[in-house]
Amino acid sequence: MRRVLIVDDSRAQLRILSAVLLRWGYEVFEATSGARALELLAREEVDLILSDWMMPEMSGLEFCRQFRASDNARYAYFILLTLRNAREDVATGLSAGADDFLSKPLDVNELRARIAAGERLIATQRELFEKNRLLGEALGELQLVYDNIARDLVEARNLQQSLVPDEHLRFDGADVSLLLRASGHVGGDLVGAFEVNDTRIGLYAIDVSGHGIASALLAARLAGHLTRANPDQNLALTHGPDGTFVMRPVAEICADLNRMIHDEMATELYCTLLIIDVDLATGHLKVAQAGHPAPLLQNSAGTVSFLGGGGHPIGLVAEAEYKAFDVRMSPGDRLLVYSDGITESTTPDGLELGQDGLELIVRRDAGLKGPGFLDALLWELNEFSGSAEPADDISAVFLEYHGRRSRDEGP
Repeated sequence: MRRVLIVDDSRAQLRILSAVLLRWGYEVFEATSGARALELLAREEVDLILSDWMMPEMSGLEFCRQFRASDNARYAYFILLTLRNAREDVATGLSAGADDFLSKPLDVNELRARIAAGERLIATQRELFEKNRLLGEALGELQLVYDNIARDLVEARNLQQSLVPDEHLRFDGADVSLLLRASGHVGGDLVGAFEVNDTRIGLYAIDVSGHGIASALLAARLAGHLTRANPDQNLALTHGPDGTFVMRPVAEICADLNRMIHDEMATELYCTLLIIDVDLATGHLKVAQAGHPAPLLQNSAGTVSFLGGGGHPIGLVAEAEYKAFDVRMSPGDRLLVYSDGITESTTPDGLELGQDGLELIVRRDAGLKGPGFLDALLWELNEFSGSAEPADDISAVFLEYHGRRSRDEGP
């Protein structure tokens, strides 16, 4: 039942209005002053208020102003009953919070029409309020889901970073430094190094197409086949005649991973890969390039060259064939394997770094070593792009070849 409050210092007027409204099916409350009306409204909720303007002690205008300023959460349509009809009086009433006006003496048909208009407005307002309430609840639930996803993504980022537990690895004859920065919480790049035996190590760089969770999962699965934690599960290793581990041909490793994606993984993703077999004793490298950017070689004299020709990405072409090429490193030479997130970094104006820009950075930072060089490279990229948040995943493997010391040399 719709509830109406009538406020008037005239009891006769109260009785007349109450009788009319009761006959129309309303539940009616009465108050003989604004103060008593406020007390009643603190206990009861009503839909409409009919209040006389001219009342002693507290006018209907002041009552309206105090009611609107109260903490009453329920909206009520407020009609002022008045002999005033000047424009300035109407403006004053509206600014106090009144919704409508009725001139005295009241016309019953006009009263009914004004109340009906108020009810339509109240129904619309409460429907909107309910929709906003439901929307607020939905947004609250969505925020909880988002918070849970955000926590999961942070954990996923930590787990992905744990796949590169050591950013600097020292071997007898070489130092290897690793860089991995995702463009979001998680990314599709992974880099790593593993020991084959006393004289050889393996290096790899993976860049899965796309970004986000799906790319990160595929990168993690592929990197799991090149693990250094469990050599028996490393696809790149096999047992030699003497029972020690030896590196399989790097081109065969690419072909096996390509078949694995096509045969075992229901995905449209693919990846670029660069895998290297490093002979620490001689500086001889066997390199297989599967769509990954050409690695950069800087010799001890500072001369820079880009190596390799490209090759098919892993997972893009079934039964693709891969070839290896040889690289000879001398003590003091440095090799940088990098993802396209580095050379495709752009300035705010859209200028791309490219191989030429990367070469300039490498030449400029030639005096830096290991993680210090990669930190400087990352800083230079941030300066170039004008942002600390990369647009694409960034990864790198930095090999510094020293040459193995002879057994006659002291420690």
